[in-house]
Amino acid sequence: MINRRRWLGMTALAATLIGTMTRDAQAEPGADFPLTGPDPAEILPLWPSSPPGGPVPGLVEQVEDRAKPGGLKDRAALHITQPTLSVFRPAKPNGSALLLIPGGGYARVVMDKEGFETARLLAAEGITVFVLLYRLPGDGWAGGPDTPMQDAQRALRLIRHHAPAYGVAPGRIGVMGFSAGGHLSASLATRYEEKLYDPVDAADAVSARPDHACLVYPVITLAPPSAHTGSAHNMLGHDPAPDRVARYSPQNGVTTQTPPSFLLHALDDKAVSPENSLLMLAALQRAGVLAEAHFFQEGGHGFGLRGAMGKPVAAWPSLYLAWARRNGFIPA
Repeated sequence: MINRRRWLGMTALAATLIGTMTRDAQAEPGADFPLTGPDPAEILPLWPSSPPGGPVPGLVEQVEDRAKPGGLKDRAALHITQPTLSVFRPAKPNGSALLLIPGGGYARVVMDKEGFETARLLAAEGITVFVLLYRLPGDGWAGGPDTPMQDAQRALRLIRHHAPAYGVAPGRIGVMGFSAGGHLSASLATRYEEKLYDPVDAADAVSARPDHACLVYPVITLAPPSAHTGSAHNMLGHDPAPDRVARYSPQNGVTTQTPPSFLLHALDDKAVSPENSLLMLAALQRAGVLAEAHFFQEGGHGFGLRGAMGKPVAAWPSLYLAWARRNGFIPA
């Protein structure tokens, strides 16, 4: 038996070496990221009427505009009442789709930095992208900490149910999440079979399992010392019972049926410790799940595309796309 601490140490070393080698082989950092463009015209409601456990009295949806004068758009949605999917259709669809889940610490949903900007880049590669605006666990919904998962399950099912209309193969639908959106993506990848709401239509008869997962500087564990405190508190409140912390920490739910996963983290991330990705990677390897991980010397947290430009970590979209093509999740 390998000691867990030693195992994680070896995993960290191997993943760091992989990141170093791929950094040396990358294209010019930050080249031609499509950071600007029109908002999507096609927006799909997740639920035909009020979401499960709603409406919540007094809850008013808001959008914060955090952009600096003359800068890029930087909007964040708070107190979401009607979750949606914003659709980015490629000019030449390749039959693959991604459910893209931005972060925001479960206090908000970052729309532009981790949502629309990444969706434009991926759509340019032929992928049909659906950006999820999901409800937040601290807003009083009856589902409590399961509220975002209700939306994530429903979103994946809707995409799969309507796949033919979008030119998408039902078996080539992945999920990509950033930060707290990475936690939600990892939760979907490990808890897709849980019944968290009553079926509302035919879409709920199909599987919510993503065919692969891409986790970018993800929140994984909700247990100290490696937990992101804000995400953990917004999800479970203060001083939750240990069994609840374990239940909502996705590395504990990894099985042989967990989808193949790609992980990415910067080692100087001061907000979400790289230990989160290491814990998930170790769990995937123990279960024999196909996985790849890249760790970069610098990049911090929340870099998305705009914060990666000009840095070695700007290689991350190319690394993900190469992995997805190599394993058949998108066409080569």
